Amino acid sequence: MPSLIRFLAVLAVLAAVAWGAMLALATFVEPQQREMTQTVPAQKLTGK
Repeated sequence: MPSLIRFLAVLAVLAAVAWGAMLALATFVEPQQREMTQTVPAQKLTGK
C-alpha cells in the first residue's frame, strides 16, 4: 500500500507541475497579432 500512495503522490505532483506550467503560459505569454492572407481558389467561390 505505501508504494501505491507514493505512486499517486508522484502523479499528483506531476499533474500540479503541468497545470502550473499551462497557467504560467496562459498568463504571461502574449500572442503576436499579425495579418494573414490566404488565396481561395475560384472553384470554391462558384460552388462547382
